Amino acid sequence: MTNTELKIPETNENFEALLNEQFGDKGITGSVVKGTIIRLTPDFAIVDVGLKSEGRIPLREFGQNAELKVGDKVEVYVDRYEDKDGLIVLSREKARREEVWQDLEKCLNSGERVNGIIFGRVKGGFTVDLNGAVAFLPGSQIDIRPIRDITPLMGISQPFQILKMDKVRGNIVVSRRVVLEETRAEARAELIDTLKEGSVLEGVVKNITDYGAFIDLGGVDGLLHVTDISWKRINHPAEVLSVGQTVKVQVIKFNEDNQRISLGMKQLESDPWQAVADKYKVGEVYKGKVTNITDYGAFVELEDGIEGLVHVSEMSWTRKNVHPGKIVSTSQEVEVKVLEVDPEKRRISLGIKQCTPNPWAAYVEEHPVGSVIEGKIKNITEFGLFVGLSDEIDGMIHLSDIAWDKSGEEAVKDFTKGQDIQAKIIDVDVEKERISLGIKQLSENAMAEAMEGLKKGDIVKATVTSIEDKGVNVEVNGIAAMIKKADLSKDKAAQNPENYKEGDVLEAKVTSVDKKNNKIGLSIKALEIEEEKKALEEYSSTSSSNSALGDALGEALKKNA
Repeated sequence: MTNTELKIPETNENFEALLNEQFGDKGITGSVVKGTIIRLTPDFAIVDVGLKSEGRIPLREFGQNAELKVGDKVEVYVDRYEDKDGLIVLSREKARREEVWQDLEKCLNSGERVNGIIFGRVKGGFTVDLNGAVAFLPGSQIDIRPIRDITPLMGISQPFQILKMDKVRGNIVVSRRVVLEETRAEARAELIDTLKEGSVLEGVVKNITDYGAFIDLGGVDGLLHVTDISWKRINHPAEVLSVGQTVKVQVIKFNEDNQRISLGMKQLESDPWQAVADKYKVGEVYKGKVTNITDYGAFVELEDGIEGLVHVSEMSWTRKNVHPGKIVSTSQEVEVKVLEVDPEKRRISLGIKQCTPNPWAAYVEEHPVGSVIEGKIKNITEFGLFVGLSDEIDGMIHLSDIAWDKSGEEAVKDFTKGQDIQAKIIDVDVEKERISLGIKQLSENAMAEAMEGLKKGDIVKATVTSIEDKGVNVEVNGIAAMIKKADLSKDKAAQNPENYKEGDVLEAKVTSVDKKNNKIGLSIKALEIEEEKKALEEYSSTSSSNSALGDALGEALKKNA
């Protein structure tokens, strides 16, 4: 048994030596050799590689449409010496792989690109067919930027760069990104050299932000600001653009120092504002769509790129101090009247209320000044009463127009919200949308006659009606008045209201007369000053007469002497 064991390896060594001698440095197992097809069966091709026995190769390894015939020369891979049937184990598929590996190694060493087809997905990346050799394409190496859908890249032949190879483990790692970066760098350099303001280019939307979109021009990015996307108002670039979309843009600014590129899309279209003055005439009515609502008004689109502002004050004749959103809504179609056009500032002022009759003018036409109306008190304020005249219009009664003999809080204390009252229209201002009313004008001014005979400087008798800290309330011919504390006397010590009592009759001087408001000003102090002045004048007159008489007597005595 020992002898047999010694003979077998010796025989094999001799056989291997003979093979090596025949095939030289190609070796035997693991080598690719040339063979000749000597016979074909339905399933196999019998190949002679010059050894003691032939080998067979399944026909499927030659491809489905391979046309084979006896005598054809083929390269095959020697897998091992003999199988169980005594035949040499050959492989056409492994021979082809070996050829591919050799070619790929050359490309790796030279840095040459290889063509491949992405055909599958694996964890962390994709599989690529490199003419029979399977390579791994990491997800990070698929493109320069993240790609959501790789489907368009699968099943097509495209260039790759081999990053590393391990023949023992059968591993090949490739990159598509490296190829793109190199191509991009070349395209970038070429583009920068030819780039100038006004150039029209095609690009791909790379990224979208709140303020615009970055466009890949092929190796270099440009910024397309939101205001340069369209002539019409755009709230966000995503309304008209999407990542991956191909767009045509114009270079509107190029800074060669920092290579910043500003792009525009609307510049490729005519500016609609150039003809706006001829198209939209002041006073004309047009239809538009509400595009945006703010606190100060609403923007109405008249056509693509042309918007006008309806200020909140121009929205309704009667609804004041309300948010524009309560009058109109976004996307609502409205009629507007052009109030002003300023093409230079790209502004159009519009009005909605001007498209309907002015209810103020209509009301005044039916109810002119002097008309007596009926209405309900809608609100009571510190300066008067607001009265509802119709569903849309209110009038105001000022405190001074409530009663002839009352004013201030005293004038409104007899009225309540919701009370029905009568009033007279005393003034109208349609432009300012104001209607002034009066209650006291419904009756004659009983105090007017009493006021008629009074004038400034008159001395009157006043009857004390009540005492207050700030003065004494009195009545003169039915007219209520007050003598203020400082006017009770010329002497400060006598300016105490408590020195008087109800029913006292005082003499005072009229210092002012306000017939419109039925008010008079009285002052005891002024009367005292006036009386004192008169006394001084009389005294001065008497002194002068006495002095003249003495001088005459003196002259007479001198003559007699």
